[in-house]
Amino acid sequence: MCRIGAIKSKNYLHPSKALYLMRSQQKGHDNSGFAMVMQDLGGVFENYKDLPILSLACTDRGMKIADDILHEAGFVRMMQWTPEVTPQPGLKIEPMPNYIFEVVQYPKSYKYAPKDEKEELLVDMRLKIRQALEENSEGYVYSFWPDVITLKEIGDPTDIGEYFGLWEENDELKAKIITAQCRQNTNYDIVRYAAHPFFLQGYTALANGENTFYEKNKNFQEKLYKGYIGFESDSQCFLYTLHYIHKILKWPLIYYKHVITPLPFEDIEKREDREVLKKIRASLAHLEINGPNTIIGVLPDGTLFTCCDSKKLRPVVVGHTDDTAIITSEVTGINELLPDRDWEKDIYPHEREMVVINNNLEVERWQQ
Repeated sequence: MCRIGAIKSKNYLHPSKALYLMRSQQKGHDNSGFAMVMQDLGGVFENYKDLPILSLACTDRGMKIADDILHEAGFVRMMQWTPEVTPQPGLKIEPMPNYIFEVVQYPKSYKYAPKDEKEELLVDMRLKIRQALEENSEGYVYSFWPDVITLKEIGDPTDIGEYFGLWEENDELKAKIITAQCRQNTNYDIVRYAAHPFFLQGYTALANGENTFYEKNKNFQEKLYKGYIGFESDSQCFLYTLHYIHKILKWPLIYYKHVITPLPFEDIEKREDREVLKKIRASLAHLEINGPNTIIGVLPDGTLFTCCDSKKLRPVVVGHTDDTAIITSEVTGINELLPDRDWEKDIYPHEREMVVINNNLEVERWQQ
């Protein structure tokens, strides 16, 4: 089983909050790993909001490979932060030799480049570094994007927190949006890339469950965009569909739900927008998903949302206060972090809705 969670706050939060959120749901996952994506960063990264940050786990040679690729492309290092790790006997963790979070300046030739060109450059560079690192298993590049860092590790989440010093709060590492999962990809071979959350061009997605339409999704998505690669997990398809619908096609977010869990034809016929919905079903049928799952997603503008499969076969709950909102698998996680909230306002999304949290922490329920 997986357990997933997302925290969005008006204040900067330390990643220990994500660990406590997951620890309270420990009976629901298998302690095989911990991964998180932090967005809208504070701490040591707060003054570099517009500059790309490379999140890398690698060997010594892998670090040189990545640096050489960035240098050759004209990127200039502005700041590098490395967590202080504390190896201890008995920790259940399979660490890489180096963990690098490097802030870089764009090449001079991109100083006046449009935003879209810079975004495509970052994808190209991440793919190039990934390919170079894969040749001799020299490391993993998880994200290369402004105001975002990503950490993925194999082992017991409690021990991972100890190893990276994440249980004790400090002012170095903070963010206003943190998504996390406590499980490695134990359905298949364990590959660090397969650990949720998944990230691409400002979009984050993580899921609890299975996608039995994985092969159909994958075969269709591989042809849509250069960044749709890997497919180490069936849940990566959820991210790629989100990116395709919202970024490539530029459709409103509500249509993501209509693509992945389309309404039955008899329900479509009753709606005023039936012609649009029928065209979506006809053109994007290969992006429909199946199986028990709950999805949590983050958009580039910080919008947080969740939705479920069409039968609601995996749990999810939303709780919030005036300054913090949490989406997670079990209410015990919210109880741990927000014990003083109004519990009567908790939301248990049903199979035909999306719950959306904007940057004012206003919670909306969109009915499909």
